[in-house]
Amino acid sequence: MSRMLHIQGRQLIPDDIEQIRRLILDHPDWHRTRLSKEICQLWDWRTNKGLLKDMACRTMLRKLEQRDLIVLPKARKSGNRARKIRDIQHSVSPIECSLPELFPVKMVMIENRGDIDDLFYCLMDRYHYLGCHGHVGEHIKYIIFDRLNRPLACLLFGSAAWKTAPRDQFIGWDPVFRQKNLQMITNNTRFLILPWVRVTNLASYLLGTCLRRLRHDWNRRYGHDLLLVETFVDRSRFAGTCYKAANWMRIGETKGRGRQDRYSQFSVPVKDLYVFPLISDFKNRLCTTM
Repeated sequence: MSRMLHIQGRQLIPDDIEQIRRLILDHPDWHRTRLSKEICQLWDWRTNKGLLKDMACRTMLRKLEQRDLIVLPKARKSGNRARKIRDIQHSVSPIECSLPELFPVKMVMIENRGDIDDLFYCLMDRYHYLGCHGHVGEHIKYIIFDRLNRPLACLLFGSAAWKTAPRDQFIGWDPVFRQKNLQMITNNTRFLILPWVRVTNLASYLLGTCLRRLRHDWNRRYGHDLLLVETFVDRSRFAGTCYKAANWMRIGETKGRGRQDRYSQFSVPVKDLYVFPLISDFKNRLCTTM
């Protein structure tokens, strides 16, 4: 390799690749997790809270191997590593009332494994058309209960799309600033109102309530700011009504390609792209070096 690479937010020079090769050669007993943690230590590659960026490093190593630049140790585990979903009992009795009759609602940010986390995955797996089987990278999960402690909805925010033309044109950033500042955007990857809950304006109310606390929650959990939220709405299934009612902006649509499809070989449904700024000067912040 004779040129610089940009992978997982890092600039890699030939000496970096050679250092990784040397570590693999000198330590044949190291598994991939040990290797990634040692690299993070050597490079002082950490989050804003000082934690090793182990998952980002492992992704970087896989991408280097895909480019035939390194040969990784064999993976210790194989097969389906998706989270095992526990069947958690919950009421499915219809909830049909006015919005104020649910108050006060309780929005719980799920920070650890346990019964509420298991309930979140159970509901998502059973009632969301995409399911939900675990996450990699920064994310926040919320589950919402009404005044009688009945579950109403679940929301999941995760990593933003690496590249999407409507958003990147809307922001006006170049690839360098996108790479530096993409962590300040999150994607609302799942939003589920439970199918037996039929309450007018509930969805837009919950979106608004969640977005008023999301920036603070993200900063507290991950130690860096959050400036913009995005979401992709499958137009073959949904009209995006709740996002429009919650003042999200539709800024374009996808091209019908999957996020891992580099060569336009696999078609997926066209999706509308909505965004919601969390501060007024988000474009300026995203287009500058923080």
